[in-house]
Amino acid sequence: MSRPHALLDLDPAVVRRARALAARAAEPVVEIARSHTTVSVERATLRLAGLSGADHERVPWVNHLVTAVRDEVGLEHGVTTPVYDALLRGEAPDLMTLAQKAASGNVSFRLPTGREATAARRAATKGVGGGLRTIDRSRATRERLIRRHGDPRTKPWIYLIVATGDIHEDIPQAQAAAREGADIIAVIRSTGQSLLDYVPEGATREGFAGTYATQENFRLMRAALDEVSTELGRYVRLTNYASGLCMPEIAALAGMERLDMMLNDSMYGILFRDINPIRTFVDQRFSRQVHARAGIIINTGEDNYLTTADAIEAAHTVTVSQLLNERFAKEAGLEDWQLGLGHAFEINPEIPDSFRMELAHALLARQLFPEAPLKWMPPTKHMTGDIFRGYLLDGFFNLVGAMTGQGILLVGMMTEAVVTPFLSDRDLALQNVRYVMNAASGLAEDFHPPRDGFIQTRARQVLSEAVDLLDRIVHDGDPAGDAPLLAAIADGTFGLMKRPPTGGKGLDGVCERADDYDNPATTALDAWTPPAATRHTSTEGVVR
Repeated sequence: MSRPHALLDLDPAVVRRARALAARAAEPVVEIARSHTTVSVERATLRLAGLSGADHERVPWVNHLVTAVRDEVGLEHGVTTPVYDALLRGEAPDLMTLAQKAASGNVSFRLPTGREATAARRAATKGVGGGLRTIDRSRATRERLIRRHGDPRTKPWIYLIVATGDIHEDIPQAQAAAREGADIIAVIRSTGQSLLDYVPEGATREGFAGTYATQENFRLMRAALDEVSTELGRYVRLTNYASGLCMPEIAALAGMERLDMMLNDSMYGILFRDINPIRTFVDQRFSRQVHARAGIIINTGEDNYLTTADAIEAAHTVTVSQLLNERFAKEAGLEDWQLGLGHAFEINPEIPDSFRMELAHALLARQLFPEAPLKWMPPTKHMTGDIFRGYLLDGFFNLVGAMTGQGILLVGMMTEAVVTPFLSDRDLALQNVRYVMNAASGLAEDFHPPRDGFIQTRARQVLSEAVDLLDRIVHDGDPAGDAPLLAAIADGTFGLMKRPPTGGKGLDGVCERADDYDNPATTALDAWTPPAATRHTSTEGVVR
C-alpha cells in the first residue's frame, strides 16, 4: 500500500516552525541526558559485557555489582573502569565471580589512575564490544531473514497482543495469531514490571495480565516466531517494552535477542508510572541509541494521553508529543523508518462528526511524518461492553487506518472493557481488519478533502494549537530552570499529569557524570552511524 498523496493543505512554514520549536524544547533535556548517568545505564553496560544471572533470591548479579561499585567509589566515573580494574588486579577471574564476591562484600573497588586506568578502560571496551557485536549480528540476521521470507505484502502491518503471563502459553498463541494474519506479535509485560528496578531472570510462568520481559523469554519467543516465519513465508515481528526503571537494560537485551519493535515513549513512564523525569530522559537516550544500532522500530505512547484527557481538546498535545518524540529519537540516531509514532481513535463516538475529526487527526499525523510507520491504536476509552457497537467502532477505526496509510495497526477487540479476549474474539477482530483492508485499501486514491472543508480546517487548527503550545513551553517555562519542557511536564501539560523533576520513582538512581566519566557503550553508541548497506533495507513494506 502506498502512502497517500499530500491531502492536507498545510502551511510548510508552520510545519517548519513546529519542528524548530520542538528542537528548542528538547535540547536542554538532551544536554541533561548527556551529562548524567543512571544505575540502569551502568547495569545495561555490564549486560553488554556479558554479565547475566541472579542469586538465589533472584536479584540479578548486575544489580549487586553496580550497587557495590556505587557504594565504594560512586557511579559518576562510570562502572566499567573500577570493575575492569578489579579484574585486572586479580580480584576475580570473570565478571560473574566478581559480582558474586561483591554481593558478599569480599571485593574492593577503586578509581585507578595513569596506566592502570588506561588498561582498565581498554579491557572494558573489549568486553562491552562483545555485546555490541552481538547486536550488530542480530540486526544482520533480521535483514537476511526479511530478504529470505519477505515482508507482509500489504500495509498496515497487523499488530496483535499476546499476554497470558506464561511464556510457554504465549508461544502457541503467538504462532496461531501469526497464522491467522498477524504481522507483529506484542508480548505485553506483567503488570508493574516497569516499576521493578531489576530485570527478572529466566523463563517465567507467573506474570499478571502479561508476561515478564526477560532475556530468556525474548529468546524463546523470537525462536518460535522464526519457526512460524519459515512456515508462512513472511517475517513475523516481535514487540516488547523498553520502558520503566530498567529501560536501558531491556533495550540491550532486546537488541541482542533480535526483537524488532519496542514500546519506547519519551514521557509515558513519567506521566503514567510516576518515574522521575530526569531518570526517564537519561535512560531513554541510551535505550534509543541501542534501538538505532539494533535496527529496532520504536512505538511511542501518545494514545495514552487520550485515555486521561479529552481526545478533542487534547489533540494538539498528541501532535506536540509526536514532534518531541521525533526529535529525541533522531538525536539518538533513529531513522524515519524506525519511528512508530503513536496516536489513537479515542474521540467520544456520541459527538457529531467524530469520525471526520478522527480522519483529520490521522491525516495530520500521516502528513507531518510521511516516512514514519505510524502506530494507529483502536478505541478503548469509549468501549461500553456492547460488543456489537464495539465491533462497529473497530470497523470505523480500521477504515480510518486504510484511508490514511497508517503503518502499524493494532487490532481492536469488541470485548474491550468486558473480558480478556477469547481466541474467537481475536478471529472476529482479524476478520474485521481483513474485510476493511480488502474493501477499502485503495480509497485514499479517491479521497481529497476540500481545501476549506471540515477535515482540512480541523487539521490546521490542531497543528496551530500544537505550535502555540510548543511556543509557550519554550518561552513561558520556569525562568529559573534550564529545561522548560521539564516545567511543562510539572505543570500537567501532557495527559493532565503533574510530574516535577525532583519527584517520582528512581531519582536516587541518577548521578551527574564526572569530567573523567567513561562508558565504552555510550562512547561506541555516540559514534555509531547506520551501515550504508542496510540503511534502507528495513523499510521494505513501510508506507511510502
